[in-house]
Amino acid sequence: MRIGELSARTGASRRSLRYYEEQGLLVSERSASGQRHYDEEHVHRVGLILAFLAAGLSSGAIGELITCMAANPGARVARRSLATMTREHARLTTAIDGLVAARSALDELVLINRAYLADLERPGT
Repeated sequence: MRIGELSARTGASRRSLRYYEEQGLLVSERSASGQRHYDEEHVHRVGLILAFLAAGLSSGAIGELITCMAANPGARVARRSLATMTREHARLTTAIDGLVAARSALDELVLINRAYLADLERPGT
């Protein structure tokens, strides 16, 4: 498939796909005329890239993870990737814990506000 179809199937812009290639996150085959060509594995790979970006991973960190997706990345690459995965997992866990705490605080404020409004709407108050 060409870049336009990959863009349509993944929701990533053509510009983003070219950027992912520049960063080494995505590698396309090239036709004789230089056009990029992708296959189904690229759809999966772009989905992972988008998920990692949405989680706040940098393109550098994603690049370290992507290299480990090769069939035989080698021990050095696998160790470096594991360190990146461990670091990013801890960062995401901390962020999630913060979001859960913020949601709990917001839930409490919602309850307080609803009780306040219910009191205002009672006859005779």
